[in-house]
Amino acid sequence: MEQLQKILEEIRPDVDFASEDRLIDNGVLDSIDIIAIVTAVNNAYDVEINVQYLLPEHFNSVEAIYRLICKLQDE
Repeated sequence: MEQLQKILEEIRPDVDFASEDRLIDNGVLDSIDIIAIVTAVNNAYDVEINVQYLLPEHFNSVEAIYRLICKLQDE
């Protein structure tokens, strides 16, 4: 989770990822941010986030992104 937090802060240092739980719903992250996050997560965690997982609920918070990573690693 700590590694993920660092990745997100590198992409958007202006966002308080620790306290935000509606990143997509509140418009904090846009499509360009999601592309950057997906690319960074795919590389860092050796997973592949496919189009089927590009849903707002998977990117609304650090916890949601982390759950997605764990799910993909278990597959």
